[in-house]
Amino acid sequence: MENQLEKRYGLITAICVVVGIVVGSGVFFKAEKILVCTDGRTSLGILAWLIGGIIMVSCAYVFGVLASHHEKCNGIVDYAEEMCGEKYGYIVGWFMATIYYPTLTSVLAWVTARYFSVLIGWDIVGPQCMALAGFLLILAYVCNSLSPVIAGKVQVTTTVIKFIPLLLMAIVGTIFGLHSGMTMENFSYIAQDAGPAGPALFTAVCATSFAYEGWIIATSINSEIKDSKKNLPRALFFGSLIVVFIYIVYYLGLAGAVDNETMMAGGEEGAKIAFTTLFSRVGGTGVFVLIVVSCYGVLNGLMMATVRGFYSLAIRGKGYNPKMFSQVDSVTNMPTNASIMGLLVAGWWLLYFYGANLTAPWFGPFCFDTSELPIITIYAMYVPLFLVLIKKIGNYNITPIIPVVAILGSIFMVIAAIFAHRMAVVFYLIVFVVVICIGLPRMNSVQIDQPKIDEKHE
Repeated sequence: MENQLEKRYGLITAICVVVGIVVGSGVFFKAEKILVCTDGRTSLGILAWLIGGIIMVSCAYVFGVLASHHEKCNGIVDYAEEMCGEKYGYIVGWFMATIYYPTLTSVLAWVTARYFSVLIGWDIVGPQCMALAGFLLILAYVCNSLSPVIAGKVQVTTTVIKFIPLLLMAIVGTIFGLHSGMTMENFSYIAQDAGPAGPALFTAVCATSFAYEGWIIATSINSEIKDSKKNLPRALFFGSLIVVFIYIVYYLGLAGAVDNETMMAGGEEGAKIAFTTLFSRVGGTGVFVLIVVSCYGVLNGLMMATVRGFYSLAIRGKGYNPKMFSQVDSVTNMPTNASIMGLLVAGWWLLYFYGANLTAPWFGPFCFDTSELPIITIYAMYVPLFLVLIKKIGNYNITPIIPVVAILGSIFMVIAAIFAHRMAVVFYLIVFVVVICIGLPRMNSVQIDQPKIDEKHE
């Protein structure tokens, strides 16, 4: 056993990680919700996608600048350490390993199983769907832990595949909608009981946060990217721009495929209805199969980070039993012990997601949406980094305008989440504080009798 991960991913894979983690689930999962949130106002929905996209691109650009200067073994933890100190870096790393990575991964396991269930007619909260979600979680773990090179190839392949249904809907849906008049009809549609636009926009932007979230996970493999200080910034910036473009044109395509009332009433069937309308039942089903594959690609990308979460702490001599979790298997070149721990935590959050969101509440008032609420803390954690960056702006080749926009965007995301989830935020923050307190006793570094990673290793 050793503790150094090899550099195995190039620029294309890095871009595919950024695009592949973000695109492929949230855009299908949240498109109907955004339409409902905005009471069918298509233009307001597009504005929500655009605001969420600007926030993502500005934050990704800032992290790209940080990536061009700092490299250790987990991007966001590296940047938090460099900008705000080791203790703050540890808190960020502990949060990422115990809450952020595994909650998103567990939700994506269910989302992938959900669309497969829609495809074959299973109940999306039934035992078959949940059993499949657990299997997919383990499958993604096995793929990443036993053969990380294959996991990288899966990420590239599924990223290419997921563009097929998105672009088909964007192109065919838009042409069909303009020819039939459906697009104009949907742009002029407003539900009879529509509420004020302001609150609706806040709620819709909060919904886009899940669809846009995940790009930061690409920084978790920065020490495994070839020429990381050049390729990771490129991947973050260009990958995020691609995501924003794809989401908006896909949403426009939906507006041309089916009327807003049908889409809002369709629920989990909404995407399938739209594709079936354009491509017939057989063609729509075939395209929907590609959606399932694309969702698995997102799950695979999220699992890339989940299996490295505890390793990123252990390599610094922090967290519980760092000597065990810092070990890298000589055959697979993966941190096996840390990977298993990541899988177990993700499994717990999948169980929680079911008990809190998919059935009669198991946890009383402590039932909250793990697909959206962790954004409150992740965006709040970005703000100190951006503030310090502005203070040290002379050390970085960046205009102050970008981090200011990123700060304002991060604050907006926090406010939007609070506005959308209200009291659930309080109970989520209680859980967050408890989890952080569990990790605090292991904040100080301990000696692990292994060589440290060479930061200059390329």
